[in-house]
Amino acid sequence: MIYKYNELLGKYKNRYQITKALENDELFKIEGGYYSNKNNPSEMEIINKKYREAIYTMDSAFYMHDLTDVIPTKHHLAINRKSRKISNPNVKTYFTSESFFGVGKSKMEIDNGLIVNIYDKERMLIELIRNKNKLPYDFYKDIINNYRDIIDTIEIRKIEEYLKYFKNRENIYKIIRNEVF
Repeated sequence: MIYKYNELLGKYKNRYQITKALENDELFKIEGGYYSNKNNPSEMEIINKKYREAIYTMDSAFYMHDLTDVIPTKHHLAINRKSRKISNPNVKTYFTSESFFGVGKSKMEIDNGLIVNIYDKERMLIELIRNKNKLPYDFYKDIINNYRDIIDTIEIRKIEEYLKYFKNRENIYKIIRNEVF
């Protein structure tokens, strides 16, 4: 588990006890202000702790939803447009309008019980269509084909509800109907 220094003060009571825990390898310093009870926590655990409001999107979300087998080279995170930029070379940041930042946000449990914020499959289908021209053709087609395979699990009402927040909603819905349904 990843801890912020202030959380450790609640658990260990004072700086001296934290230092002892570090010396005894009960705790490990990851980086300034962040600690772990494991020697090598996963990068995803660290990112999840540092950027609590961020939501996994695009390549990361497609991979985590099993819509592609292409492993992302970076963590793709959506953040509120008013948030400070994430300065991490392993993170690709998507600044998202406050009006639809939380649309389709859900939680997903991944390896070792880690719970992350992620856009649901319905929101990701909309994002796929919105970003169609920015994605490699083969990548796009692979994900569209995988959506066709899981069409029975997609909630059309959610898509219709989510589209109310986006420009070009009629065009996006038309493309979804033509390419997926």
